[in-house]
Amino acid sequence: MDKPNVRPDRPFFSSGPCAKRPGWSLSALDNALLGRSHRAPEGRARLKDVIDRSGKILGVPDDWRIGIVPASDTGAVEMILWSLAGQRGIDVLSFESFTATWAQDLRDVLALPDVRVFEAPYGQLPDLEQVDWSRDVVFAWNGTTSGVRLPSADVIPAEHDGLAICDATSAAFAMDLPWDRLDVVTWSWQKALGGEAAHGMLAISPRAAKRLEQGAPRPLPKIFRLANKKGLIEGIFAGDTINTPSMLCVEDALDSLRWAENIGGLPALKARAENNLSVIKGWIDQSEWLSFLAEKPEERSCTSICLKITAPWFTALSQDLQTKAVKHLTALVASEGAGYDLASYRDAPLGLRIWGGATVESADIAALLPWLDWAYEETREAFAA
Repeated sequence: MDKPNVRPDRPFFSSGPCAKRPGWSLSALDNALLGRSHRAPEGRARLKDVIDRSGKILGVPDDWRIGIVPASDTGAVEMILWSLAGQRGIDVLSFESFTATWAQDLRDVLALPDVRVFEAPYGQLPDLEQVDWSRDVVFAWNGTTSGVRLPSADVIPAEHDGLAICDATSAAFAMDLPWDRLDVVTWSWQKALGGEAAHGMLAISPRAAKRLEQGAPRPLPKIFRLANKKGLIEGIFAGDTINTPSMLCVEDALDSLRWAENIGGLPALKARAENNLSVIKGWIDQSEWLSFLAEKPEERSCTSICLKITAPWFTALSQDLQTKAVKHLTALVASEGAGYDLASYRDAPLGLRIWGGATVESADIAALLPWLDWAYEETREAFAA
């Protein structure tokens, strides 16, 4: 196969940190509040602006609270688990690496007495009919490392006694989230809008806030505390961060939020991501060597699009040779400047992962795909018996 002659204008397909918005440059940070305290009125106002714009774009209900927290989405999830888990029985949906981590934390680290883990292999969801929504339930809306998402809001009962705790880091700003059926939602700046790492976002419903006000069931380090003896620490939800944020990252987050607003908000963001998935689907439909890792079409992610290599010569290789073949393939594409960070997550089945969130242009994905076909043929010649 001849080498393609058209490269993506922006060959950035990492699933985190993700591609910056189209047209981004360092000049977007020119007005960053540098050399000033984040606790100054101006700094606090910018942090509150991130909170307000995020909530408006995502459609977070007015009676929810939104805060900026440390340590990206991981920090946000851990804060909630340590603050809330254990006050009633808890179910965990474990179907990729991060949800497996939440399950391990609850079962083995916190060692809670009443944890049920419903597992499924990569590419599938657990049996959702087994979930008891009278208990607290922890789940990801979209599996960042498996490319599998919940198919609809209907999987969560409109009325439920427990808290629905949703890790939405690779779903926010790309998919509809049923806020009327959720109680805690987390995400990060580094995912769907291409922000910089280290900052997480946490949104809590009135029901979750009431639970937090009752006090954590265990001692917490300061960096995890959302409440104190007086109740909820309201300042966290008004721009008073627990630790010092990067004001450069704050400015970058505001830039990406303004871009999202200017192109039409959540409907436009969703349409861009779904179109990216459609481009890849059209290619997969014609492919003789790849298929989606997610088995059911209605469960396929439009952001973390995970693919498995199904060619017989590849599946006949040893695990070691399969690993080398995938590294060879992705290195070829990267060496040509046609696509970076395309390998599947380290704990996931060997294959490819193409980020399709709204900051990625469909034209760049379309330009990438012939390079993957070319690199595959080169790899097959090098590794096939």
